Amino acid sequence: MKNPMLEAVSLVLEKLLLISNFKLFSSGAPGEDKARNTFYEINSFLRGDVLEVPRTHLTHYGIYLGDNRVAHMMPDILLALTDDKELTQKVVSNKRLILGVIGRVASIRVDTVEDFAYGADILVNHLDRSLKKKALLNEEVARRAEKLLGMAPYSLLWNNCEHFVTYCRFGTAISPQADKDISKCTVKESGNAVPLPAMPESCPIIAAEVIRVSIQRS
Repeated sequence: MKNPMLEAVSLVLEKLLLISNFKLFSSGAPGEDKARNTFYEINSFLRGDVLEVPRTHLTHYGIYLGDNRVAHMMPDILLALTDDKELTQKVVSNKRLILGVIGRVASIRVDTVEDFAYGADILVNHLDRSLKKKALLNEEVARRAEKLLGMAPYSLLWNNCEHFVTYCRFGTAISPQADKDISKCTVKESGNAVPLPAMPESCPIIAAEVIRVSIQRS
């Protein structure tokens, strides 16, 4: 059964996280800002690598599929407003990104390395070291990402781009940065650390079955 209190707490925490990281979406995020001309050593990336792009407050993640293609989860309000693929395939703007987070709608999409990174430096497989987890074989990682392409529910806490790549790379969907940032938000707001609540039933964590249902319904 759904727990109304737990859902309310989760919603408040998500809003706090969005507010605390608002600068992430107003500078350096994909969208209406002018991209820097940056050259990337694409030949150094292997299919199945996790590409990590540090931002002002958060980090964006994707799975390299080869041929200058990156699969990554992006919030996008247009997905709830139109089926026009010409519109939704354009690089996600800041406004679309923010409204997508609020509306909890996203897609696991494929973009070029340049559009994915948007001028920022790229770290490769940094999660392998920071999480100290054994990665799946690169081809399996890439295939997992390709199977999940399409619309997906979005949640800053339970279903973000880091959940997507850790599910593909390690077989377990986790987001250390979400846990860390939420802890900071709760400490700032209350003066004391508040334990992160368990995942509510209404916010499904990334999983092949969940995304497959979303794709079939779209």
